[in-house]
Amino acid sequence: MQLTLWTYEGPPHVGAMRIATAMKDVHYVLHAPQGDTYADLLFTMIERLPRRPPVTYTTFQARDLGGDTAELFKRAASEAFERFKPAAMMVGASCTAELIQDDPGGLARALNLPIPVVALELPSYQRKENWGASETLYQMVRALAGPQVPPPGTERAPRPAHQRPSCNLLGATALGFRHRDDVHEISGLLDSLGIDIRVTAPLQASAADLSRLGEADFNIVLYPEIATLTAQWLQRSFGQPCTKTVPIGAGATRDFIAEVAQLAGIDPAKALADATSRAPWYARSVDSTYLTGKRVFIFGDATHAVAAARIAATELGFTVVGLGTYSREFAREVREAAKLYDVVPLISDDYLEIEAAIAALQPELVLGTQMERHIAKRLGVPCAVISAPVHVQDYPARYSPQMGFEGANVLFDTWVHPLMMGLEEHLIGMFRGDFEFHEDAAPSHLGHATAAAQVVAESAAAEAVAAWASDAEKELRKIPFFVRGKARRNTERYALDRGVPLITIETLYDAKAHFSR
Repeated sequence: MQLTLWTYEGPPHVGAMRIATAMKDVHYVLHAPQGDTYADLLFTMIERLPRRPPVTYTTFQARDLGGDTAELFKRAASEAFERFKPAAMMVGASCTAELIQDDPGGLARALNLPIPVVALELPSYQRKENWGASETLYQMVRALAGPQVPPPGTERAPRPAHQRPSCNLLGATALGFRHRDDVHEISGLLDSLGIDIRVTAPLQASAADLSRLGEADFNIVLYPEIATLTAQWLQRSFGQPCTKTVPIGAGATRDFIAEVAQLAGIDPAKALADATSRAPWYARSVDSTYLTGKRVFIFGDATHAVAAARIAATELGFTVVGLGTYSREFAREVREAAKLYDVVPLISDDYLEIEAAIAALQPELVLGTQMERHIAKRLGVPCAVISAPVHVQDYPARYSPQMGFEGANVLFDTWVHPLMMGLEEHLIGMFRGDFEFHEDAAPSHLGHATAAAQVVAESAAAEAVAAWASDAEKELRKIPFFVRGKARRNTERYALDRGVPLITIETLYDAKAHFSR
């Protein structure tokens, strides 16, 4: 454990909270001192959930350490069962409570509660939040679906011919980045393919839902950091294959459709033909070609970082200059992706190291977490958030998925608009003194005749200016075509007012500085 101002992940018991809070009838009893009781803040103030998280704390204090803290835990667990009547219970300890070694699992078993009780052993000083969420989902699924596992060697029965193929959606949690909207988007996509969803877990799943995960034909791993371990166990236990493609981006979504169709034994041709997304066309349009080659730095959890790099390089035409993750468990996947873009992978959870890398690479766009958003703001670089950790503004009221074809549209808007607005601010600064841009100018839809007359008058006056020097003409052509004429007129007016006989590069920059004041 490292003392730091910012952290990309919390301790593993926060991951366990995310699983418990995502589910319907599960309660988490956490042995924790006063000060570790911040679940309400995470879920009701950041994610803005309309309910309190299903977490009960023992909340022992320093003076309790001289007494029987084990009895405090047993009383808290008994009261939580009587009050909330959960169908299953999780018990564990926070990082601080680990040190007193009270064994919440053993204490809970001694209570003989009439429900499944899953004891979580989450080493807070070696592991972090995503690992805690992954381990918690795995332990819950093993405990609740385990009794339905067929004997070893049992052949999986074929699906009846009249029955639609079915799957489970795995990995969406509470406090996940756009998980709610991603589930909605992918659910609609699967329905259009003719595939039923048996269980979505853990988001909105009940304990009974987890017990019937083995009924589906295959599993869809939406977020590998959370669901890979569980999907592997389900494959070993029930013979259910699982997907490898994460449908983030238009290209990946088409690959996902093909992979899912193969697992379901259906023809993907119609679904692929009906696939619609505005993002690929917008990325090829004249407004976006100016962005080709923009240097982009990408950092986040492994799933979103790898997907973002593919979208940036293959769908938007950006140049990936940096790629990294804080998810050390998935460092291999990020290193493999980094080879595709000939960049050095950055595997770190030290935000100061990330900041130094961004400053050294000088990208034109940063795609990262809320930490990179702060870093980019200090460095004056546009930024879009693509991954947790995130803040309250990244849980919008609107529908804003990252996955599927609509997710591709959202990503295009989110990534490209900061670059467009950056251009607009640059132009406003450059032409602040222009008759169309100054703060007292009339709205653009009024006074066209006056503006046109002024342009004609200025053009006539500019004819008296001597020809441009060849190097100045070459520099002028670097300015985007849709404002190049205005830059030419402003420069010529500047030269005319000062009696400059030949416009050079110095004159062009002097004019820019003049109109930027």
